[in-house]
Amino acid sequence: MKRQLAALLLGAILTATPARAATLTLDGIPLDTGETPIYENTTFVSLRSIVRELLPSSSVWWENGQAVAQAEGLTLTAQPGDNALLYNGSRVATGQPVRLEKGRTLVPIRPLAGLLGLEVSWNAATGEVALTTPEDKNDELYWLSRIISAESQGECWEGKLAVGNVVLNRVASPDFPNTIYGVIFDERWGGQFEPVRNGTVYNDPTPESVRAAMACLEGVNVVGDSLYFLAPELTDNHWTMENRTWTATIGAHWFYE
Repeated sequence: MKRQLAALLLGAILTATPARAATLTLDGIPLDTGETPIYENTTFVSLRSIVRELLPSSSVWWENGQAVAQAEGLTLTAQPGDNALLYNGSRVATGQPVRLEKGRTLVPIRPLAGLLGLEVSWNAATGEVALTTPEDKNDELYWLSRIISAESQGECWEGKLAVGNVVLNRVASPDFPNTIYGVIFDERWGGQFEPVRNGTVYNDPTPESVRAAMACLEGVNVVGDSLYFLAPELTDNHWTMENRTWTATIGAHWFYE
């Protein structure tokens, strides 16, 4: 019975009729992504079309009942009926379930665009969904991707996410500055991050670090409320280990609340 109900629900998701369709632009230029239907006030776009438009070197294929998109530093999986995308192994909620329509895998545009580092705005009068590339180099993605890259060279995907999580947890904490830039360049106790002191925070981030920053900003979290991390083998300052509560060890880094 449960399987029958699940099949009926999935069938409804796959065959529902959209209320209307939207147009899609990137920095003011129309994108050729085919029809972009709107279901329940959510604009959907073909995963294959949007990924190929935004990441020309990407590959997209169908495997085991789901669509898979792959580019440098990115593996994205969308399964029809699921309320999340699998982004480099981490689930990112989409709000509305992924759909299958006329052989196309349709995903909500807003969470997908966020993972790809784009801002999204909606013009109700024209029905246009405008994707824009952030221009302000003091923006969240710019600095978060750089501190992740500088702090987690050689670390795994989860290790990169964890560094980003700590920065964002500090932003949310009353004990630290309330912006990403402020947290990174906090000068208390001689500075908070070694890459700020040695200048590597200004280096261009790796593609995977940019993806990790995007995922963190979308809410992916692997270390809970951790506010501190260190690599015990690379430092003589063990204050954190002696005064804070350990939460996780990922790669060379130990994380603490």
